[in-house]
Amino acid sequence: MNTGNFEFKSELRSVLSLGWPMVLTQLFIMLTGLIDSAMAGRYGSVDLAGVSLGGMIMWPVFMLLTGTTMALTPISSQLRGANRIRDIGGQIRQGLWICLVTSTALVLVLLNAGQIYSWAGINAEAARIAAEYLQAVAWGAPPIVFYVALRHISEGLGKTKPPMIIAGSILPLNAFLNYSFIYGEFGFPELGGVGCGYATAIVFWVELGLMMLVARMPYFRATQLYQLFEGPNLKTMWGILRVGLPIGFTVFLEMAVFSVIGMLIARIGVEEVAANSIAGNINWATYVIPMSLGAAASIRVGYHVGGGNLESARSTAATVWKFSIGYAVVVSMLLILSRYLLISIFTTDEAVIRIAANLLIFIAIYQLVDDSQAVSIGALRGYKDTRAPMAISLIGYWFIAVPLGFSLAEGYLAPGLAPGVYGYWTGLTVGLLLVAIAVGWRLWRTSANQERILKFAELD
Repeated sequence: MNTGNFEFKSELRSVLSLGWPMVLTQLFIMLTGLIDSAMAGRYGSVDLAGVSLGGMIMWPVFMLLTGTTMALTPISSQLRGANRIRDIGGQIRQGLWICLVTSTALVLVLLNAGQIYSWAGINAEAARIAAEYLQAVAWGAPPIVFYVALRHISEGLGKTKPPMIIAGSILPLNAFLNYSFIYGEFGFPELGGVGCGYATAIVFWVELGLMMLVARMPYFRATQLYQLFEGPNLKTMWGILRVGLPIGFTVFLEMAVFSVIGMLIARIGVEEVAANSIAGNINWATYVIPMSLGAAASIRVGYHVGGGNLESARSTAATVWKFSIGYAVVVSMLLILSRYLLISIFTTDEAVIRIAANLLIFIAIYQLVDDSQAVSIGALRGYKDTRAPMAISLIGYWFIAVPLGFSLAEGYLAPGLAPGVYGYWTGLTVGLLLVAIAVGWRLWRTSANQERILKFAELD
């Protein structure tokens, strides 16, 4: 018997059992964004650009602030692996105190983000739509922050299906509210792209309400969450933040680089920003599976570490990395063959289609590096190794991808070689390659370093 092949299949089966609901959860979340973009795009290219510009501000900041509570996933999974379920309740309570602060910060950012578009010199009408969209979404900022924290806990406890059910159940509501607010149907005002913001805010409140019901289930109660009310405990909160802040910054650095590049592309023209938005949405769709499997690997690795099974943790990390490579090859071929069909979902504008089709070739090329870095970072979170990925992302995205992309786009390095929007995506591809190599190396070293693993595990 080939024990290596058996071990690969066994670990992959375990990760997939955790991961397939997380994949669907992210696909449902992605579909809500696609519905926003498609409906806004059908209303008008400027509205699509406005919603896209709003997302460029909202999602990086959102992930920075909610990323701090992503630490609750490896923390709870390691405690579960160590059979310390009752200790998780205190972590949840302190995580919710953190949410009170981060949700307030998110509201303030969304309400005051409009000035950024003025500084960037973006099309005035698209900037107006983006600013009003963010002001509308701000009404739903507090509930979504608390919802995400509770979702991370549920996943860390190994229960990944309830968040999937919630994410899927709100899709029809999101579509109905978008249609009503954008086009002014069923007695609602006609708000165009801004209507997506109000629809999103309402959906966020519904999601929190549904998650509050999940939080009453027996597996949540087993954590002793409801045993007592306690005020902020700075030591426990710092333990969460010490793991979570690097996670938040890592995700922020990755998402913000797309936003900054999107802002720079928006200076070129409305067609370019619309094409960039379409390419970004399709890129996100391809990224969902490796990102979700990386999150599942985080749970599985954390569980093994908590139980002291370090070899099993390393096997999980290796398994998801190998799987990501095979997945990337298949997706690359599909993107190249079906790019025009995919783009036609979003727009009928010939200029936008032409640009977006070229951008999908870039996405197809960097699938290998993008997917492998997603699962590598996810597995590292299972070890609570979060600072090194943050530093790697900072260097790869902000010291390499953005400067290189800008220099190519503006013709400073090689005039005519990769002009405009294509220059930015060339820089992004190079930056992603370097990040993927570095985090892959870090994962290989950490998973083999017992002393480092145990040091990280002591953070509780």
